[in-house]
Amino acid sequence: MRVALLSCCALILAVIGSILLAAAPAAAQAGVTGQPIQTCVLRDQPGVTPAAMLAGRVHFDCPQDQRVLGRGTYWVLSLPLRWSGPVAVRSASLWQGLVTLHALYADGHVVSVNIDQRGASRRMQLGAILEVPLPPHDAPLVRLLWHVDQAANLRGIVRDATLARPRESIASNLLMGGMYAAFAGLCIALLCYNFALWVALRHPFQLAYCAMVLGLLAYAVSSSGWLAWLVPDIANNDRIRINYLLLGLSTIAAFAFARTFFEARVFAGGIGRLVMLTCAITAAASLAFCLFAPLDIWLFDRIYSLAFAAQMAMVIPLLWRAWVRRSNYLWVFTIAWGSPIIMAAFRIASSLGMIGWNFWLDNSTILTMTIEALLSSIAIAYRMRLLSIERDEAREREIAARLLADIDPLTGLLNRRAFLHQAIGREGAQILMIADLDHFKQVNETIGHDGGDEVLRVFARTLRQSVPAEALVARIGGEEFAIVIGAETAVDPDDILARLRAGRMPYDVTVTASIGMCVGSLQRETDWKALYACSDRALFDAKSAGRDRARSRALDPNCAAPATTPLVAIRN
Repeated sequence: MRVALLSCCALILAVIGSILLAAAPAAAQAGVTGQPIQTCVLRDQPGVTPAAMLAGRVHFDCPQDQRVLGRGTYWVLSLPLRWSGPVAVRSASLWQGLVTLHALYADGHVVSVNIDQRGASRRMQLGAILEVPLPPHDAPLVRLLWHVDQAANLRGIVRDATLARPRESIASNLLMGGMYAAFAGLCIALLCYNFALWVALRHPFQLAYCAMVLGLLAYAVSSSGWLAWLVPDIANNDRIRINYLLLGLSTIAAFAFARTFFEARVFAGGIGRLVMLTCAITAAASLAFCLFAPLDIWLFDRIYSLAFAAQMAMVIPLLWRAWVRRSNYLWVFTIAWGSPIIMAAFRIASSLGMIGWNFWLDNSTILTMTIEALLSSIAIAYRMRLLSIERDEAREREIAARLLADIDPLTGLLNRRAFLHQAIGREGAQILMIADLDHFKQVNETIGHDGGDEVLRVFARTLRQSVPAEALVARIGGEEFAIVIGAETAVDPDDILARLRAGRMPYDVTVTASIGMCVGSLQRETDWKALYACSDRALFDAKSAGRDRARSRALDPNCAAPATTPLVAIRN
């Protein structure tokens, strides 16, 4: 638990960064290939022409963070370039209207490409990278100018622009495709495996885990650009709206998984209601963004971000409650949730300029989702292991309780109830022997009741060792014992008595016994009463003949035991 507490402290610090990061759920993946392009920005002004801007007659600002300029329509100009040969212009996919890209060559030739929302989807590369191939030209490329209409500028106006050769673009797609395909394969494998387990075991957390993995997979499809490949005519802004919705649903599924995974005591009371409330707010904010974002993108993005931040903030009290309530699963869940949030903190540090840009850090979403899915699967295996241990312990307790209910606590033999339950209904002729210790009252008076109990234990052990393993042996009264065995098995009661005489009793006291035996059917309870009455009469004959001997009688088929015949007789 000490390790879990330290993990929670680290997680609390990481959550602060994750709340800031929540404002960037659909941030595109920057490319890993090509030559970076430095850009400057100018807000759209009447009468300013592309030719004047490309000629350098208009002043541009070059802010380090384009987001400080707010939303609107902008011109974005690259610094001077020198590029020969085939080239494609790559940049991150953002919420925008119509984009026009002007390319100026050294001979003064200008090529213009209009990119609407559907055009952006058709040019989408893996990693949500917008790639615009420029037509071949003899003169070198020296300048680029973007006109971005209705830029939301939530993440930037033109972000992470690069120039790439065709082979570099292909290599980037292969790298990103391999990474996303590996993640998709992992998700599909985890889905199939855990759904199959759910079908077999029906644990609710298994189904919730499948829903979470399915949500992560759907989010990866929308955020990676796969969705644009699957549906080329989808508007890029619509893809981003779907991306927001799927991210919100994925986080809700993650909390649903946590609710079913942790013990019920963790979510009991107000903490459970708060989690439900934040999930409902996130669902409403995600749906509102998906439906109404075009009306006011900034407003619905802020609502979504605040809802997402509130839901992420719930991780802190939730894990604290799990620690206070001594949850068995806190440590695995802390690691599974901590890795994505800690990686998010590094991304915040990168966006604030505290550490340098790194492709894998910028693409940490897919990596942390992979870590979360894998560690959550390990957490499920750990939970199932504990459930298996609990089930085995419960089964052992049940067996022990059942044995206690069937076993005579003093001798370890069957008690009367269990003996009758197993004896009545046996097929074929059965031998019933009733054994009774002689003068047992005097034994108790001589060596005390503790010594008498030990005598009973020794006698019970002698009986058990003197008959075959399939025989039923029970203590049915104070010092009266019963043995039932199939008539086809040869059992000599005199051998039992001889063993008893040869055995050593407590305080070297001499103990003998008498045995009455009878053969008959035990199909029904009336058969038991008749057979017991017959054996009881044989036992009486042995007592009358001087004790320390065995006698048998033939069962009279026309004579049933009277209803008042006792099942236990004490004879001294």
